[in-house]
Amino acid sequence: MQRLRELNRDELTRLCAELRDRMVSTVLETGGHLSASLGAVELTVALHRVFDSSRDRIVWDVGHQAYAHKLLTDRAESFGTLRQYGGIAGFPDPGESTHDAFVGGHAGNAVSAALGLALARDRAGQSHDVVAVVGDGSLTAGMSYEALNHAGQAGTRLIILLNDNGMSISPTAGAFARRLHMLRTGPRYARFKRGTDRALFNLPLGRRLRWLLRTLKFGVKSMVTPVMLFEELGITYLGPLDGHDVLSVEGALQRARTLARPVVVHAITQKGRGYAPAEADPVRYHGVAPCVESDANCETYSAVFANTMRQLLVEDDRVVVVTAAMLEGTGLAAVAADFPGRVIDVGISEQHAVTLAGGLAAGGMRPVVAIYSTFLQRAFDQIVHDVCLPGLPVVFAVDRAGIVGEDGKTHQGLFDLAYLGLTPNMTVLAPRDGECLSMMLRYAFTCAGPVAVRYPRARVPEAIHSKSGAPRSCSSAELLREGRDLLIVAVGSMVSPALEAADGLAERGIEVGVMDAVVAHPVDAVSLCAEATKYGAVVTVEEHVLSGGFGAAVAAALQDAGLHHVRMARLGVQDRFVPHGPRDRLLAECGLDARSVEGVCIGLLADAASHVPE
Repeated sequence: MQRLRELNRDELTRLCAELRDRMVSTVLETGGHLSASLGAVELTVALHRVFDSSRDRIVWDVGHQAYAHKLLTDRAESFGTLRQYGGIAGFPDPGESTHDAFVGGHAGNAVSAALGLALARDRAGQSHDVVAVVGDGSLTAGMSYEALNHAGQAGTRLIILLNDNGMSISPTAGAFARRLHMLRTGPRYARFKRGTDRALFNLPLGRRLRWLLRTLKFGVKSMVTPVMLFEELGITYLGPLDGHDVLSVEGALQRARTLARPVVVHAITQKGRGYAPAEADPVRYHGVAPCVESDANCETYSAVFANTMRQLLVEDDRVVVVTAAMLEGTGLAAVAADFPGRVIDVGISEQHAVTLAGGLAAGGMRPVVAIYSTFLQRAFDQIVHDVCLPGLPVVFAVDRAGIVGEDGKTHQGLFDLAYLGLTPNMTVLAPRDGECLSMMLRYAFTCAGPVAVRYPRARVPEAIHSKSGAPRSCSSAELLREGRDLLIVAVGSMVSPALEAADGLAERGIEVGVMDAVVAHPVDAVSLCAEATKYGAVVTVEEHVLSGGFGAAVAAALQDAGLHHVRMARLGVQDRFVPHGPRDRLLAECGLDARSVEGVCIGLLADAASHVPE
């Protein structure tokens, strides 16, 4: 980093351009989060000119901003493997590099983590700096406010670099965002700051006069900004400043590190800076293909959800949709434009989103909460206390349930069945195709209590019908294929590979039945036990962790029914965090492809044969 600190302004400009070129060329090939990192290049260069990330602790909130950080540390040569199987992750990961101080895949955690690192430093008698790099979208997360409140109370040395581009994924929602906008654009504040700076420079430096001027400056500044929230919390505020001027940011950071208290350095940036398409459409270029949503010829589950919600919003005035900064990802952006006031984006505030939906339901509305599985887990207490305990009719559209692919460990939606299935009054449905998803959403509105519908980040397969011609069900398990040797019970997205495995086994002379669980929680014990008794051997398949999942519930149901003779195997994700890589490859690695299902079925039947009494 010494060479970085010796660069002059022109050399810094060239370096920033080179970093942007490398990001664009790589991300357009590998996919990734482009706009946010493009906007944070100068901030990152300034950070590494002031701080030593091998000693000082830099916490990124979230890692969407951190690509330049990866390039400037120890991953320039491997940057072409970004988000690729076996390559570097798309988010900061301490297991990947000592320059990454903390995991950065979910927004809102940086100030809390950085404060913890700062207090640990103080306790150990150390002197290094701790910096939290926070996007303004993360300030819509309640956890950020909790951490800021504690930071002001603790009073320890901590730097919070606020990267303010007016957006999270899409434009930042909420009153605090409007306040920041006034701060960065208000001409009264800018004129006042310039005037007071000139006055302070020219007037005599008497102690009493300096104190009076500082008091006056703070008072007027508080009125025109309109309220200096940070300083009221006990946190020194520096800014706003041009986040694309490396030397300006560097100067503010140098000043901040001399202060023995928490400091916010407020930098204004442009999301997508330096790449014209991203500047023109930073939302589209927040996350860049390759991804399944980019294939216009293949409908996704998210698209089916959005289309169904559009119909339901037309049909029932009570229906409202709540999402947490996920309008684009959940497919709701166009729906929100057509139904203003009925599609509510609360920002990165999953806890608030769930309890808000509870309040809407208690008030007679029919709310739908549309959130990714990995983010919904942040609102576990609200699901339990504010929705399930009173039994309120809230519908949860759990997008990205299961393996999500290149976003990796922080985003795999592998825990929702476990945490949703713990709670009384909750029903969890899992569609096997697009028709099922649409039916389940409609069915959920006929239920008196909470219902979650979990679906993957994947293309919708062709409609899957029962060979017997039986009608689809949303309330009980469906037998899709008859057999004689073994029963496969699959959940949602795993129905297709289960049927493919059944075809493969049939070529070997093994006839297996395939059942769609339909209701992932509570399991349809009556149907499952009846079929298990016929077959004597059951294999469950779920795109979820085995611990606390569907298979565990089926095993408990068989045991409770006294069916101890039924042999069983459970397929799902073992007790680990799944890394990044292509979805199909990760499913195969987890034993959730058709070939793996075939192998387990053959093994279970062979084991049963070896235990037949002579």
